[in-house]
Amino acid sequence: MSHSPHLSVTFSVFLLSSQVRFSHLEVDIRRTYINRRIQLQVTTIHTKSRRLLLPLHRFSSVLAMAAKVGFDGEDAGALVTELRASFASSKTRSYEWRVSQLNGLLKLATYHEAEIVDALNSDLSKPEFETLIYEIGMLKSSCKLAIKQLKSWMKPEKAKTSITTFPSSAEIVSEPLGVVLIISAWNYPFLLSLDPVVGAIAAGNAVVLKPSELAPATSSLLAKLLGEYMDSSSVRVVEGAVAETSALLEQKWDKICYTGNGRVGRIVMASAAKHLTPVLLELGGKSPVVVDSGINLQVASRRIIAGKWGCNNGQACISPDYILTTKDFASKLVDALKSELENFYGKNPLQSKDLSRIVNSNHYARLTKLLDEDKVSGKVIHGGERDTSNLRIAPTILLDVPQDSLIMQEEIFGPLLPIITVDKIEDSFDLITSGTKPLAAYLFTNNQKLKDHFVRNISAGGLVINDTTIHLAVPSLPFGGVGESGMGAYHGKFSFEAFSHKKAVVYRGFSGDASVRYPPYTKGKLRLLKALVGGSLLGIIRALFGWSKA
Repeated sequence: MSHSPHLSVTFSVFLLSSQVRFSHLEVDIRRTYINRRIQLQVTTIHTKSRRLLLPLHRFSSVLAMAAKVGFDGEDAGALVTELRASFASSKTRSYEWRVSQLNGLLKLATYHEAEIVDALNSDLSKPEFETLIYEIGMLKSSCKLAIKQLKSWMKPEKAKTSITTFPSSAEIVSEPLGVVLIISAWNYPFLLSLDPVVGAIAAGNAVVLKPSELAPATSSLLAKLLGEYMDSSSVRVVEGAVAETSALLEQKWDKICYTGNGRVGRIVMASAAKHLTPVLLELGGKSPVVVDSGINLQVASRRIIAGKWGCNNGQACISPDYILTTKDFASKLVDALKSELENFYGKNPLQSKDLSRIVNSNHYARLTKLLDEDKVSGKVIHGGERDTSNLRIAPTILLDVPQDSLIMQEEIFGPLLPIITVDKIEDSFDLITSGTKPLAAYLFTNNQKLKDHFVRNISAGGLVINDTTIHLAVPSLPFGGVGESGMGAYHGKFSFEAFSHKKAVVYRGFSGDASVRYPPYTKGKLRLLKALVGGSLLGIIRALFGWSKA
């Protein structure tokens, strides 16, 4: 074995064997906190390598240091201190560093497609198509845009000055915030982890990423790949669950970005408030779809299905949560949805490879509880089939469920789609505005007045007319919530701005120093200053000649 140029051996802390006979070891310690067990990955290399080597007699001390159970506040504090030192060195501020890291992310997504597809299949049985387009494809597009536009984004913006500061010039300088924490979600665990990282890196920050423990395969892969493709002195991944996240939230950050539900969002915000740390919260809500009559029903049905079941089987924050339509049109809409669902997923959708499974047994139980409520169970008009052993629920349509039912009181986040009927389509707007502001809202209509009314009166993170979810793919638009669906926005340049501070800078020379601003304050000076502040040229002339009252 001494002739092997590179050999990997994995130990458990509890299984360190004396049979290891290598004279030198390079140690790469990756802590994985699963059921409080720690795994150490040890890579043996040729003794003549010029890479940093660790003598075997020192290996036991390294193990002892690494064997500490759990990631606590002390660990988190040390991590933040290390990253602050890296940020203070100014390395992350340079254009060259930012572009190199963005290129690293692009290579990661390009060279490891198969591994990413496998990880998402393991975590969610996510179809390869969805992974390649919505996770990998969108991340690559985000990287390419940032690389292309970075010089422009970093360039100071010229700002106008006023006559009161003449002669002067001004600009707005975008500076990095510092060390930021990104806590991502399980439903799109690759995209929602790395898309905010693109913005944070482009803005010149040091970053800690906390992937979701509910997508363990993707979390582990991210920890591995970011360690290979990113600058580990400035970009880190911390795996774990509640304990590790809590330890991270105890620290002082310069910004926290969280994607998930409102309950945890409140915890994140409360923790951030202790240090007056700004937050970007991407939450959710019940995203409504208003369907008017007189539309292309086949196209509308396909687009609703694509946004609902074609987006991780409804496990997406902007997926349609419920439909509002008129009583007269409901049956036509239901028939169209049924027909297209069969075209897309076959007669037995539980066997379809184009539908994700429910993420875990807890979420499966939550969804079945919504479906089995007494006042709801009789409202199923399509689907409802389940496969508990494989955590699958078929696309399910319900008609006229009560407003006070559980399914209408919380975000569904799954393959269940209630349809609520109203007498007039305009009545649907009152139902939407009576609840909390959603992350997205959708309208299908050919009526221009209805479109205008929808845009003016429906407050949501984003609106789409005659489609669903596609605003997510428009990089020139901000993506974010309002009210309980979140705060702040990112995507495209908005990602850069989300992790930047816009610093105001005014430049002056030593000429043109006006005595009017200095004591003693005379009536003449007061007249002139009032005219200057008022911005009236005539008033300034009158003040200079003493023709106006102080």
